[in-house]
Amino acid sequence: MKLSKRINGIQASPIRKFFKYTEAAKKAGKKVYFLNIGQPDIKTPEVFMEAIKNDGREIIEYGPSAGTPVMIDAVRAYYRRYGMEYGEDDVIITCGGSEALRFIIDCICDFEDEIIIPEPFYTNYGAYVKSSGGRIVPLTTTPENGYRYADKEAIERLITPRTRGFLLTNPGNPTGVVLTPEEMEVIGQIAVEHDIFIISDEVYREFVYDGKPMSSFGQIARIADRTVLVDSVSKRFSACGARIGAVLSKNRELMDNILKLAQSRLCAPTLEQVGGAALYGLDPSYFDETREEYQRRRDAVCEELLKIEGVVCMKPPGAFYITVKLPVDNAEDFLIWLLREFDDDNETVMFTPAEGFYATEGMGRSEIRIAYVLKEADLRRAVQLIRLALEAYKNRKS
Repeated sequence: MKLSKRINGIQASPIRKFFKYTEAAKKAGKKVYFLNIGQPDIKTPEVFMEAIKNDGREIIEYGPSAGTPVMIDAVRAYYRRYGMEYGEDDVIITCGGSEALRFIIDCICDFEDEIIIPEPFYTNYGAYVKSSGGRIVPLTTTPENGYRYADKEAIERLITPRTRGFLLTNPGNPTGVVLTPEEMEVIGQIAVEHDIFIISDEVYREFVYDGKPMSSFGQIARIADRTVLVDSVSKRFSACGARIGAVLSKNRELMDNILKLAQSRLCAPTLEQVGGAALYGLDPSYFDETREEYQRRRDAVCEELLKIEGVVCMKPPGAFYITVKLPVDNAEDFLIWLLREFDDDNETVMFTPAEGFYATEGMGRSEIRIAYVLKEADLRRAVQLIRLALEAYKNRKS
């Protein structure tokens, strides 16, 4: 029996494929510090469950394919607080940000059409583009330049007649990069000149540190016709399992066609939209404490990383990830050794090798992604374990 070329071209998750090694380490009695998955440990706001408990409906019926009016209005009100005005038809509620991305790419990509994506990038972007029949065109960045990518000449060298869009995460996963307003203008100008979409995944929007302001492509009015925003309750409200996201755009043709796909899957979860609307209604001050907590964690991780000889990293200005270049030839081999053979006081650590975040073969082999979603003391210990493991690994190899 033959399967499709599209599905065979999609890689297995580079984040989850080391599960068997962590399970073996735990069975051997080791404590494992997990730095590999961006699952926040911040408590989900109580208003989510309270809204569902108080909903009172006796039948969990199908909702409108575009989303319930209450949910859509809550999203619109949230964006209005940041100076972005979206109409009712400019918002479609999705089953998480993942479905929003799939819908967008399916609508703009024909077979062999191209999407430019700065690499390293969120690994599932590859699955979304390839499953649509499209092709990723990577815009390569490096740890030495802080993974910045808003270079007009570099981007324009990649544009061809088949280029349909520029897909980015801002703030970034896996790098934590946050675009400056000037860099956003550069990308916006390219999109206008070459008539392509900007697909801006902004699920980490509030997590910008050091007192710097949050920014969104939705705030640039002159590119509204080609800007598509992706949103989600997952990271912002620590509600990853709720699977409520949104796609927002003022491009009427695009949104009408996304609605066709939304209709084909009937509706997003009804009760989760009840809870999601309550989350979007939270006062902006909710993010102050969460932002401060993640900034403390980031600072702790960076402080410990800089104690490791040969590490290349820059303090990320946003999200809750940091991508780091280690003094090893192959971070995946190092991780497997670390989980199988290393421990300090019966403790070890799990991170994500970064090669799977690249489309360019051979890139990222010495790099790792750390998700700083543990308590500060645990993060410090986890990075200390990486340092101790590197010392032991180097001695083993010599």
